[in-house]
Amino acid sequence: TGEAEAARAAMGGSASLLPREALGEYQELTFLSKQEILLAYKRFSELLPKEERENACSARVPKSQILTLPELRANPFQHRICRVFSTSGNGDDSMSFEDFLDMLSVFSDSATSDVKSHYAFRIFDFDDDGTLDRKDLEKLVNCLTGQGEESRLSHAEMEQLIQNILEESDIDKDGTINLSEFQHVVSRSPDFTRYSVLQ
Repeated sequence: TGEAEAARAAMGGSASLLPREALGEYQELTFLSKQEILLAYKRFSELLPKEERENACSARVPKSQILTLPELRANPFQHRICRVFSTSGNGDDSMSFEDFLDMLSVFSDSATSDVKSHYAFRIFDFDDDGTLDRKDLEKLVNCLTGQGEESRLSHAEMEQLIQNILEESDIDKDGTINLSEFQHVVSRSPDFTRYSVLQ
Protein backbone atom coordinates (compact mmCIF):
# COMPACT_ATOMS: atom_id res chain seq x y z
CA THR A 1 0.00 0.00 0.00
CA GLY A 2 0.97 3.67 -0.31
CA GLU A 3 1.16 4.00 3.46
CA ALA A 4 3.57 1.08 3.77
CA GLU A 5 5.77 2.64 1.08
CA ALA A 6 5.64 6.00 2.85
CA ALA A 7 6.58 4.28 6.09
CA ARG A 8 9.53 2.50 4.48
CA ALA A 9 10.77 5.68 2.82
CA ALA A 10 10.42 7.84 5.92
CA MET A 11 11.79 5.29 8.37
CA GLY A 12 14.95 4.76 6.40
CA GLY A 13 14.50 4.03 2.74
CA SER A 14 16.99 5.49 0.33
CA ALA A 15 15.48 8.93 0.98
CA SER A 16 15.53 10.80 4.26
CA LEU A 17 15.18 9.52 7.78
CA LEU A 18 12.65 10.44 10.46
CA PRO A 19 14.11 9.40 13.82
CA ARG A 20 11.92 6.86 15.63
CA GLU A 21 11.85 8.89 18.87
CA ALA A 22 10.70 11.96 16.94
CA LEU A 23 7.82 9.94 15.49
CA GLY A 24 6.46 9.12 18.97
CA GLU A 25 6.84 12.74 20.05
CA TYR A 26 5.01 14.04 16.97
CA GLN A 27 2.20 11.59 17.62
CA GLU A 28 1.74 12.98 21.13
CA LEU A 29 1.87 16.60 19.98
CA THR A 30 -0.47 16.37 16.99
CA PHE A 31 -3.81 14.88 15.98
CA LEU A 32 -2.05 12.70 13.40
CA SER A 33 -1.52 8.95 13.35
CA LYS A 34 1.91 7.38 12.86
CA GLN A 35 1.06 6.67 9.20
CA GLU A 36 -0.11 10.25 8.63
CA ILE A 37 3.12 11.62 10.15
CA LEU A 38 5.25 9.36 7.95
CA LEU A 39 3.25 10.38 4.89
CA ALA A 40 3.60 14.06 5.89
CA TYR A 41 7.37 13.58 6.15
CA LYS A 42 7.46 12.06 2.67
CA ARG A 43 5.34 14.93 1.26
CA PHE A 44 7.48 17.55 3.01
CA SER A 45 10.72 15.95 1.73
CA GLU A 46 9.35 15.98 -1.82
CA LEU A 47 8.86 19.76 -1.61
CA LEU A 48 12.62 20.16 -1.01
CA PRO A 49 15.39 20.17 -3.64
CA LYS A 50 16.95 16.67 -3.93
CA GLU A 51 20.15 17.67 -2.18
CA GLU A 52 18.27 18.87 0.93
CA ARG A 53 16.03 15.81 1.35
CA GLU A 54 18.60 13.97 3.48
CA ASN A 55 18.15 16.60 6.19
CA ALA A 56 14.44 17.31 5.83
CA CYS A 57 14.06 17.58 9.62
CA SER A 58 16.25 20.68 9.69
CA ALA A 59 15.30 22.18 6.30
CA ARG A 60 12.73 24.89 5.54
CA VAL A 61 10.39 24.79 2.54
CA PRO A 62 9.71 28.18 0.89
CA LYS A 63 6.15 29.51 0.89
CA SER A 64 5.96 29.23 -2.92
CA GLN A 65 6.35 25.43 -2.58
CA ILE A 66 3.88 25.17 0.32
CA LEU A 67 1.28 26.94 -1.84
CA THR A 68 1.48 24.13 -4.43
CA LEU A 69 -0.14 21.68 -1.97
CA PRO A 70 -3.67 20.59 -2.98
CA GLU A 71 -4.96 21.56 0.50
CA LEU A 72 -3.93 25.19 -0.09
CA ARG A 73 -4.07 25.66 -3.84
CA ALA A 74 -7.73 26.73 -3.91
CA ASN A 75 -7.97 28.03 -0.34
CA PRO A 76 -8.76 31.79 -0.32
CA PHE A 77 -6.78 32.11 2.94
CA GLN A 78 -3.64 30.36 1.65
CA HIS A 79 -1.31 33.31 2.41
CA ARG A 80 -2.70 33.78 5.91
CA ILE A 81 -2.40 30.04 6.59
CA CYS A 82 1.30 30.16 5.67
CA ARG A 83 1.79 33.24 7.88
CA VAL A 84 0.06 31.68 10.90
CA PHE A 85 1.80 28.30 10.79
CA SER A 86 5.27 29.52 9.81
CA THR A 87 7.80 30.00 12.61
CA SER A 88 10.22 31.74 10.27
CA GLY A 89 11.95 34.61 12.02
CA ASN A 90 12.42 36.69 8.87
CA GLY A 91 8.78 36.89 7.75
CA ASP A 92 9.19 34.84 4.56
CA ASP A 93 6.48 32.37 5.73
CA SER A 94 8.69 29.37 4.94
CA MET A 95 7.93 26.20 6.93
CA SER A 96 9.97 23.71 8.90
CA PHE A 97 8.77 20.10 9.07
CA GLU A 98 7.26 20.84 12.49
CA ASP A 99 5.37 23.87 11.10
CA PHE A 100 4.11 21.65 8.28
CA LEU A 101 2.99 18.97 10.75
CA ASP A 102 1.19 21.57 12.89
CA MET A 103 -0.69 22.77 9.82
CA LEU A 104 -1.67 19.26 8.70
CA SER A 105 -2.67 18.39 12.26
CA VAL A 106 -5.10 21.32 12.47
CA PHE A 107 -6.46 20.45 9.00
CA SER A 108 -7.00 16.86 10.12
CA ASP A 109 -10.48 15.49 10.83
CA SER A 110 -9.22 14.44 14.27
CA ALA A 111 -8.49 18.03 15.38
CA THR A 112 -11.05 19.35 17.86
CA SER A 113 -13.38 22.19 16.91
CA ASP A 114 -11.71 24.30 19.65
CA VAL A 115 -8.33 23.90 18.00
CA LYS A 116 -9.77 24.55 14.53
CA SER A 117 -11.59 27.67 15.71
CA HIS A 118 -8.47 28.97 17.51
CA TYR A 119 -6.45 28.75 14.29
CA ALA A 120 -9.30 30.04 12.13
CA PHE A 121 -9.44 33.10 14.42
CA ARG A 122 -5.69 33.66 13.99
CA ILE A 123 -6.01 33.28 10.20
CA PHE A 124 -8.89 35.80 10.06
CA ASP A 125 -6.98 38.26 12.29
CA PHE A 126 -5.21 39.83 9.32
CA ASP A 127 -3.36 42.48 11.33
CA ASP A 128 -2.35 40.00 14.08
CA ASP A 129 -3.61 42.24 16.91
CA GLY A 130 -5.63 39.57 18.73
CA THR A 131 -9.09 40.83 17.73
CA LEU A 132 -11.24 40.81 14.61
CA ASP A 133 -12.11 44.44 13.89
CA ARG A 134 -14.01 45.95 10.97
CA LYS A 135 -10.93 45.91 8.69
CA ASP A 136 -10.31 42.20 9.42
CA LEU A 137 -13.98 41.40 8.78
CA GLU A 138 -13.93 43.30 5.49
CA LYS A 139 -10.85 41.37 4.33
CA LEU A 140 -12.48 38.14 5.49
CA VAL A 141 -15.65 38.83 3.47
CA ASN A 142 -13.57 39.81 0.41
CA CYS A 143 -11.62 36.55 0.64
CA LEU A 144 -14.84 34.54 0.85
CA THR A 145 -16.68 36.35 -1.96
CA GLY A 146 -13.71 36.69 -4.31
CA GLN A 147 -12.21 39.83 -5.74
CA GLY A 148 -14.07 39.85 -9.08
CA GLU A 149 -16.20 42.85 -9.99
CA GLU A 150 -19.39 40.78 -10.23
CA SER A 151 -18.97 39.19 -6.78
CA ARG A 152 -17.70 42.21 -4.84
CA LEU A 153 -20.15 43.69 -2.35
CA SER A 154 -21.09 47.35 -2.52
CA HIS A 155 -19.95 49.59 0.34
CA ALA A 156 -23.48 49.59 1.81
CA GLU A 157 -23.78 45.79 1.58
CA MET A 158 -20.38 45.35 3.21
CA GLU A 159 -21.32 47.75 6.04
CA GLN A 160 -24.60 45.92 6.63
CA LEU A 161 -22.91 42.52 6.65
CA ILE A 162 -20.20 43.62 9.09
CA GLN A 163 -22.87 45.18 11.30
CA ASN A 164 -24.77 41.87 11.29
CA ILE A 165 -21.61 39.90 12.13
CA LEU A 166 -20.80 42.24 15.04
CA GLU A 167 -24.38 42.16 16.36
CA GLU A 168 -24.26 38.38 16.33
CA SER A 169 -20.76 37.96 17.77
CA ASP A 170 -19.58 41.02 19.71
CA ILE A 171 -20.90 40.06 23.15
CA ASP A 172 -19.14 42.85 25.11
CA LYS A 173 -20.10 45.43 22.43
CA ASP A 174 -16.59 46.89 22.06
CA GLY A 175 -16.77 46.89 18.25
CA THR A 176 -14.43 43.92 17.81
CA ILE A 177 -14.62 40.13 18.15
CA ASN A 178 -12.14 38.50 20.52
CA LEU A 179 -11.18 34.81 20.55
CA SER A 180 -13.71 33.74 23.19
CA GLU A 181 -16.54 35.58 21.38
CA PHE A 182 -15.48 33.93 18.12
CA GLN A 183 -15.36 30.48 19.74
CA HIS A 184 -18.77 31.08 21.31
CA VAL A 185 -20.31 31.80 17.89
CA VAL A 186 -18.53 28.82 16.33
CA SER A 187 -19.76 26.50 19.09
CA ARG A 188 -23.33 27.42 18.10
CA SER A 189 -22.60 26.75 14.42
CA PRO A 190 -21.83 23.05 14.02
CA ASP A 191 -21.39 23.58 10.27
CA PHE A 192 -18.38 25.79 10.91
CA THR A 193 -15.87 22.95 11.04
CA ARG A 194 -17.42 21.27 8.02
CA TYR A 195 -17.11 24.36 5.82
CA SER A 196 -14.16 25.77 7.65
CA VAL A 197 -11.05 27.29 6.18
CA LEU A 198 -9.25 24.35 7.84
CA GLN A 199 -10.66 21.41 5.87
